[in-house]
Amino acid sequence: MAVNEIVFKQITEELDAKHVTLVAVSKTKPVTDIQQLYDLGQRDFGENYVQEIIEKQAVLPPDIHWHFIGHLQSNKVKYLVPFVYMIHGVDSLKLLKEIDRQALKNNRTISVLLQVHIAMEETKFGLDEEELNELISTLPGLPNIALKGLMGMASFTDDDDIVRNEFRRLKALYEKINVLYAAQFPGSQLTTLSMGMSADYRIAIEEGSNMIRIGSLLFGVRN
Repeated sequence: MAVNEIVFKQITEELDAKHVTLVAVSKTKPVTDIQQLYDLGQRDFGENYVQEIIEKQAVLPPDIHWHFIGHLQSNKVKYLVPFVYMIHGVDSLKLLKEIDRQALKNNRTISVLLQVHIAMEETKFGLDEEELNELISTLPGLPNIALKGLMGMASFTDDDDIVRNEFRRLKALYEKINVLYAAQFPGSQLTTLSMGMSADYRIAIEEGSNMIRIGSLLFGVRN
């Protein structure tokens, strides 16, 4: 299935009015689909697999902002750092240190989002508040890391109240952590709260999200 241009235009108009960034989740989709969305004006694309993002980045326009949104292993960081725009889902000090180390080698500063566990499912990755505080306290020693904000994924459920409450908790934590971050780096603040996907992005925006990740609404159901 090709890109749904009508839905893309509707979503982008909706998001532009609310100053929300759209990350088009293009994992498993062919480069022709990504190029089609690029030609419509989309620049932020999210990929889950290291080998796939490397192959796509090599053949697609150089001004694409590539977001790595999968669970990243430390030994794969070196392959992404030369070109990645942002790494989502950072959930350990080990991973954060490796991103900083590889960024230094490449003379880059890498933007990251820390992943917070907000869902009921144990299978989802992420930090709790105490772990989050500990990670932020290490940032002054990681000069090649640019912490942009937090991200989280809600429970997979049809109960909108559960999803809304999870997003609301993450928003409250984001505000709290921003105070801590500003104390570490005077004059700075976090700017990105990423929550919301195809099924729940409107709830996420209502609860304060300014970056959403949408795949199936744009590209159709994955193979």
